[in-house]
Amino acid sequence: MGRIINPGLKVTKSIIEQHPELNGRGVAREVSIKLPRGLHSRPSARLAQLAQNFEAAISIISENGEADAKSMLDVLSLAIPVNSVAIILAKGADADMAVEEISAFLSKARE
Repeated sequence: MGRIINPGLKVTKSIIEQHPELNGRGVAREVSIKLPRGLHSRPSARLAQLAQNFEAAISIISENGEADAKSMLDVLSLAIPVNSVAIILAKGADADMAVEEISAFLSKARE
C-alpha cells in the first residue's frame, strides 16, 4: 500500500477495489487531469521525462486505453481531456515513489 503524502490524492486501496482487474499489477493511484487543454504535448513530455527516472514499469490508464508512461507518444495517443480521470500504475522496486511523484505532478500541472 502506497504512503500518502498529498492528502488530495485518493488512496491506492480504493483504486484496486474499484478496478479489480488491476489487482496484482502493482501500485495504482487515480488522479484528475485539470490541464485546460488536457494532457497535451508539453505535459506529456514532462510526464515521460519524470517516468524515465524510475526503474519501475509505469503505465497511465484512461478511458481511451493504457499507455507506457515513459513514452511521450504513447501518452499523447490516449488523448486525455481536461476533467477526466487517469490511473497511474507502476510495478517494480520504486513503484510507490513513482506513483506518488507522477500523481503529484499531474494533480498540480496547470499548463
